[in-house]
Amino acid sequence: MTALPVFRPSRWAPLAALLTTSVLLTACGSGDDGSGGGSGQAKSGGTLTFAVGSDAGCVDPQQVASNDTIYSVRQLVDSLTDQDPKTGKIVPWLAKSWDISADATTFTFHLRSGVTFSDGSKLTAQVVKDNFDAVPDLGALGTLAEGYLSGVKSTTAVDPLTVKVTFKQPNAQFLQATSTHSLGIESSASVKKSPQQKCSDGVVGSGPFVLKQYVQNQSVTLGKRTGYDWGSSLWSKKGEAYLDKLVFKVVPEAGVRAGSLQSGQVDAISSVGKANEAALKGGQVTLQSRANPGVVFGLGLNNSRPLLKDAKVRQAISAAVDRKQIADTVYPTGTQPATSILAHTTPDYTDLSSDLALDTAKAKSLLDSAGWKAGSDGIRTKDGKRLTLTISWFPNAATNQPALELVQQQLKSVGIDVVLKQLPVTQFATTIQSGDFDVVWGNTTRADPDILRSSFSTRLGNFYHLPSGSLDTALSAQAATTDTAKRRQLVAQAQKLIVQNAYNVPVVELQTQLGVSKKVHDLEFDSGSRIQLHDTWIG
Repeated sequence: MTALPVFRPSRWAPLAALLTTSVLLTACGSGDDGSGGGSGQAKSGGTLTFAVGSDAGCVDPQQVASNDTIYSVRQLVDSLTDQDPKTGKIVPWLAKSWDISADATTFTFHLRSGVTFSDGSKLTAQVVKDNFDAVPDLGALGTLAEGYLSGVKSTTAVDPLTVKVTFKQPNAQFLQATSTHSLGIESSASVKKSPQQKCSDGVVGSGPFVLKQYVQNQSVTLGKRTGYDWGSSLWSKKGEAYLDKLVFKVVPEAGVRAGSLQSGQVDAISSVGKANEAALKGGQVTLQSRANPGVVFGLGLNNSRPLLKDAKVRQAISAAVDRKQIADTVYPTGTQPATSILAHTTPDYTDLSSDLALDTAKAKSLLDSAGWKAGSDGIRTKDGKRLTLTISWFPNAATNQPALELVQQQLKSVGIDVVLKQLPVTQFATTIQSGDFDVVWGNTTRADPDILRSSFSTRLGNFYHLPSGSLDTALSAQAATTDTAKRRQLVAQAQKLIVQNAYNVPVVELQTQLGVSKKVHDLEFDSGSRIQLHDTWIG
């Protein structure tokens, strides 16, 4: 049996309320129970073959941010905590309980005993300390993990099974961060490897599966971890996973993935294309969908670029985008247009749909007042220069190109010339960090509003080169307060500042839609709309 957490009420109560506020993170669409359908007694054995659309070029959970790769690497590592996808509540995993100081600066985790990594080494407080101490050295690909641990003062191994993390300022988001794959715990041997070695060779975790083979841009193969017995308290099965083997094949074309599922060559697929929905619904397939919490898919503007320093130009871009047309035309059934910088499934989301309404007349007026006049071909010019922007994008979802082609048409109608530049998925992090872009198309999933600080604070990575100011103040303050009402107010303020200043142009909420064979059972979404395969079985 999994030990239940022992909390100190006076310390825990404010944060418990904070982390379960505002939202029920529920599944939607067919198969919303997270099961492939069917019935019968669960049984062990078998191989699950899963076709994904892309490969991030890295198999280290602490460095991966692309959903298609997270599906596989999440199975390698356990986290200190887990997050209930239905309620947002933080529950035990590797930590059986924890204490939080009244000001949310100190987090003390009491680890389960008997946990081992697949190389035979033991989970100890020192191993957790080694993991967290190494995060700042991850570099370009470790930005999520680095953001979660920003402001850390010290990590201390109090005794072999007690680890204390202390921050310089209150850090209310940290408990939820410990449930993410980005802070999944790796063995001491893995921690000592360089980030590049971990990406190419993989890591040793304590998770329910182990890495058997990685062939870049082709496949990731995992095997069941023998003797595994320390799963999340959310899982229904105790002990080892049901499945013997997991094979993740990289199949970039959505139609080919769908055909492979229909023919029985694979058991599940990611990123179901809208054009394939009808055919899949008619067969032995269940479509499972869930909206991803966090920063929605949108146009990440480089606010330091000469054209984009002007708020009127940024606001014109936002007013010219027809979000509903993009959601309805390109994305799976049920996908919602963005109504804020955060998805509606994110705690403390604020509805800003009125600020994100299509208004081409407003867009043209803003550009006129900024001095951009329409030329003979309809594209605006100023001081002899054309109003041209390049949007960099990455083929990690089949919807990216058609969505951006619509954006390109919509912006052209108000006089903005858009060039679409496709880059390899492996270059996403380095492109963002280099600052060598006008606009980047992307999203960031996390079931906590602090993702705004990770993404937009000038005191952290500041990848979009925002000016420092009141947004920083709001983002830092929301991370520091344990007052739920105050945090909600600060998060709302941050959303409004981002949207109304058009520092970023939200476009559409990402809805994860999987196709799953009806012989596959209990394939579950986690709180970040990724998958957990410990309880999954085939029969």
